[in-house]
Amino acid sequence: MATITISLPDTLKDFVEIQMATKGYGNVSEYFRTLLRDAQQKENDERLRVLLLEGLSSGEGHAATPEFWSDLKAEAAILLDKKTKKSSS
Repeated sequence: MATITISLPDTLKDFVEIQMATKGYGNVSEYFRTLLRDAQQKENDERLRVLLLEGLSSGEGHAATPEFWSDLKAEAAILLDKKTKKSSS
């Protein structure tokens, strides 16, 4: 796991300490990892929203057959595997 050092003004340091104490975080790293995961999820959700809107406005249609869903799940699994391998590099 990589280490990143950041500097915070005292007011933000105090805020982080309060969050740790009141929200049950074990340490500062745990708190910041949660913030980063939430930000990452928000970006992923926004990207999905944009892609869905692009798809809706593309005019192309596909019948939602069992085969379509099976193919879609297989394609998504491949993309997720590639992304997971890329992010662990």
